[in-house]
Amino acid sequence: MADATHAPIDPAVGLLVPNPTAAARPEAHILPRGAVTRFAPAPTGDLHLGHLVNAVYTWGVARAIGGHVILRVEDHDRQRSRPEHEVALLGDLDRLGLVADEPPPGTFTGSTPYRQSDAGAVYAAAVGRLRDAGLVYACDCSRSTFAAFEAETGRPWRGIGCPGSCRGRELPEDSALGLRVAVGAGSEQWVDLLAGPMTDEAAATGDLLVRDRVGNWTYALCVVVDDLRQRVNLVIRGRDLLHATAVQIRLGRMLGRTTPPSFLHHPLVRHESGRKLSKADADTSIRSMLDAGRTPAELLGMAARLAGLQEDATPVEAVALANLFA
Repeated sequence: MADATHAPIDPAVGLLVPNPTAAARPEAHILPRGAVTRFAPAPTGDLHLGHLVNAVYTWGVARAIGGHVILRVEDHDRQRSRPEHEVALLGDLDRLGLVADEPPPGTFTGSTPYRQSDAGAVYAAAVGRLRDAGLVYACDCSRSTFAAFEAETGRPWRGIGCPGSCRGRELPEDSALGLRVAVGAGSEQWVDLLAGPMTDEAAATGDLLVRDRVGNWTYALCVVVDDLRQRVNLVIRGRDLLHATAVQIRLGRMLGRTTPPSFLHHPLVRHESGRKLSKADADTSIRSMLDAGRTPAELLGMAARLAGLQEDATPVEAVALANLFA
């Protein structure tokens, strides 16, 4: 259901519309000037309005502070990612006029460090460093293991380790087992540029899974390694990832990052029921709306309205997104 920060559903798009007076906007004086940020979609379906809200924040903030936008394809999930989705999302960004500063055009026609599936050796090397420090262990816990623990105890797993006590079992590393990193106890503190001061336990949901049971390097590992190697010092993403930040700050420090990036977690676009948009539902596909005759400026204006950055869906050209954060 709608909460106090949302007006009634917008019949034009079938989505909740944030109240612009309640929607947080980062204060100009706390934004890091000249920061390096990134837009990092996963090629598992069409871009939708939720992605476009993130793009409005990413390009808008970056242009307002004289920053640098990196485009990265996050296809670490090899079972769900598809080359045709990558081609489509890159084409959609071109049609919208959202041009990244890095990498140069044509980069994604071949192997590139800006595509996660081409960087497996980099992630393996990072895990190797952690293994040498005695922090990596094999784990045979599955989602059902965590679900069974919650059903038995009435609470989700929290704290050090995993429900199966796998670190103490010293299981041999095997391609059919996951790999976890012992992140240690204690909390991390940071100031989110929208949410304000934050404190979270680094191991709130257990030791960090860095390779899953089918051999994929996980999002949590890849994003930390990529942000470190690509000089990203401003992470702009949805509020649903706010509580993933503590463990990612901790992992970055374990990999040698002495100063974590700044973080800005923006509100999500949601249905009237409160459910966030999903590629699986083919919600508000950008490609479909462009093909139906919507202009790029109309869609960017709609996204800015859904983000609570303007009072109506006045069209906004890509080159003018900085004005939303002036």
